[in-house]
Amino acid sequence: MQIDRLIQIIFLLLSHENRTAKQLAEELGVSARTIYRDINILSVAGIPITSQKGYGGGLSLLEGFSLDKSYFTKEEQSNIVQALQILKSSHYPEADKTLHKVAGLFSHKLQSEWLEIDLSYWGSPEKEKNHITALERAIINKYVITFTYLNSELEVTDQTAEPLKLVFKSHAWYLVAYSQRKGEIRTYRLSRMRKLQITEELFDRELPGDFSLTPAYKEEYQIPLFVLHFSEKIGYKVYDEFPEKDIKRLEDGTLEVRFRYQLSEWTFLYLLSFGEHLEIREPVEARNLLKEKAQRILALYG
Repeated sequence: MQIDRLIQIIFLLLSHENRTAKQLAEELGVSARTIYRDINILSVAGIPITSQKGYGGGLSLLEGFSLDKSYFTKEEQSNIVQALQILKSSHYPEADKTLHKVAGLFSHKLQSEWLEIDLSYWGSPEKEKNHITALERAIINKYVITFTYLNSELEVTDQTAEPLKLVFKSHAWYLVAYSQRKGEIRTYRLSRMRKLQITEELFDRELPGDFSLTPAYKEEYQIPLFVLHFSEKIGYKVYDEFPEKDIKRLEDGTLEVRFRYQLSEWTFLYLLSFGEHLEIREPVEARNLLKEKAQRILALYG
């Protein structure tokens, strides 16, 4: 993977006077384009790599450069090792091998397993975990992907997209990608993706710096203001789900939450998850809609 490859590039350049991008690409099993992207990352990180054109030219490290303990402070060495330990704990591919290489280089004594990171949700299927690993590779190396997608209206479409970013938000994984079918950036929920394939086609697109998964509402007053009253019995979930600044404890112990959100099916399904511990006080339209849904649920068990 990329972290391991970056370190391999440094060691290859340390052991040879120069190497062409083609030679590095063949040795590391990637494209020359990927090598140039890696070289740019290393240069930004302060590794002095030079490039010479013509016969006998290629990529090389600045004369006199050596990667040893003196290049990093003790604190920097510790931070690098800890960062790799975090990657290893999150099951990042090849992180374990890279961690031991760097720890050996710095003569750093590795700590016992002190952290475990699992970004999948409870009950997450193995298929979704595999999708995350595959999409990570596609995003880093800029490979176009294809898949079928099941939307909220249960329509299935064939998609060809340029994957740009993985996002974990509100208990679910999402892929931000440029849809070649729609000609715009779209967001896909991973659990609704099927038949994922990584193609050999490359793309150049970058995610705009001002992109936000949550759309900005220019006229906030058009978005309904919800006033919610929660029972103390479910207070732990209220503090898990809402910012503390939006929660007010009333004299009788009720927790009041005020927030703006669209009147959508997702909103009501989410609010229903609080069961009898929630009362919608405002807006009246939302209160009536939830009441209708509750009555339909009751009818199912009548």
